[in-house]
Amino acid sequence: MAEYSTRQVGALNTLDFRFFYEKNGVPVSPFHDIPLFANEEKTILNMVVEIPRWSNAKLEICKEEAFNPIKQDTKKGKLRFVRNCFPHKGYIWNYGAFPQTWEDPNHVHTETKAKGDNDPIDVLEIGEQVATVGQIKQVKILGIMALLDEGETDWKVITIDVNDPLAPKLNDIEDVEKHLPGLIRATNEWFRIYKIPDGKPENVFAFSGEAKNKKYATEIVLETNEAWKGLISGKSDKADISVVNVAAEDSPYTVGADSEEVAKVPAADAQSPAPIDSSIDKWFFISGNTL
Repeated sequence: MAEYSTRQVGALNTLDFRFFYEKNGVPVSPFHDIPLFANEEKTILNMVVEIPRWSNAKLEICKEEAFNPIKQDTKKGKLRFVRNCFPHKGYIWNYGAFPQTWEDPNHVHTETKAKGDNDPIDVLEIGEQVATVGQIKQVKILGIMALLDEGETDWKVITIDVNDPLAPKLNDIEDVEKHLPGLIRATNEWFRIYKIPDGKPENVFAFSGEAKNKKYATEIVLETNEAWKGLISGKSDKADISVVNVAAEDSPYTVGADSEEVAKVPAADAQSPAPIDSSIDKWFFISGNTL
């Protein structure tokens, strides 16, 4: 995806940090403008990396701001970081989202019995490369897990970078355990316990924590792509989601390169990351954190 470049504003680990995308110098939305599929056969997908492996800052595509830059999530005005729950350090995969997908909060899934979480679908990339914030990876789907987060279905799609050395050997979920033993189990544990240091209860999964296969995962991704089409076409209630875009087909929200919305995107002002409080590196030992 060399056609896309990035525009950083502010310093990582601050409230002002924003990471915009652009194409030929024109701002684009990683939510709405970057295509979901990277090939005509629709077997390779574009993943927007929000959080590199081993890092702690909870970065995400901002649904509410125009052109949906990546920013750090906040709670009560403070930046959010995930804690290190022994033996895990930060996020244990490259974490991000698929563009042009949306987990519809008005739709209750027939099997999870829970509505969507109103976000692009989450993606875990399990290859050996530690990604960078904002990187666009080409990945293939291997499987999916269904976290139930505060009454909402929060799908986690398991993928691998198509350029990873192991990619030829990983083609479905059972291949992950064969070649990366323990990773699925660790993934289940990570999501179950990562909120406990902040005083929240253990998370739960649908399907008893089972990771579903590639076929099932692909169907879910396609469903969320259809839901996004309803959002970007105006058929679904967008609520507080910014749907401004420059390339989506049949969208009443598409604007031109010389539009007022484009002109309002701030100029690049990249700054070095701000220091992180030393408490972010603390280990938390969670009792009974094994399956």
